Amino acid sequence: MASIVLKVAGLSRCARHTLPSRALSISASLRSRVPGSLWKLGRLNHIAIAVPDIEKATALYRDVLGATVSDKLPLPDHGVYTVFVELGNTKLELLHPLGEKSPISGFLQKNKSGGLHHICIEVKDINAAIAGLKAKNIRTLSAKPQIGAHGKPVIFLHPKDCDGVLVELEEA
Repeated sequence: MASIVLKVAGLSRCARHTLPSRALSISASLRSRVPGSLWKLGRLNHIAIAVPDIEKATALYRDVLGATVSDKLPLPDHGVYTVFVELGNTKLELLHPLGEKSPISGFLQKNKSGGLHHICIEVKDINAAIAGLKAKNIRTLSAKPQIGAHGKPVIFLHPKDCDGVLVELEEA
C-alpha cells in the first residue's frame, strides 16, 4: 500500500489511502516501455476558416475587429485563396475556393456559412513527424509534403485518425 502526503494551506498531513502498489507500478512500467518520439509538436501556427465570401470576411477582421490582414494570395496547387489575419500569439487563415476542384468548395457546399476547416501545428522536421505518425497508423492526405502558404513544407493528417479534426503539420 502507498501513503499519500497532502499539503493544504502549508500544513502537511499524511493520509493513508489504499492504493495498490501494483497500480503505481503499472503506470511506471507503461512509461518505461513507450519509446521517446524522434519529433514533437511545436506551436500552433494558425487556425483555418473556410469562408464563402473572402472579401467580406477580410473586411470583418480588418475593419470591424481592427486586425492586421494580409493580401489575398492564390495557392493554385492547393485550390484556395488565402488571407492571413495576424493575432498576438497565432494567425487565422481565411480560405476561399480557387477553381471548381477546390477542397474548400466541397466544404462550403456542406457548410454554407463556412466554418472551422483545420488547425496547423508546427514541427521541426516534417519528414520525421510523418515517419513517426505512419508508424502509429496515422494516415496523411498526400503521399509527401507540399509547399504551403508560408513557403514551407506541409502535410495534412486524416481527420478520421485525429478525432474528427483536420490537422496540418508545417515545418518550422
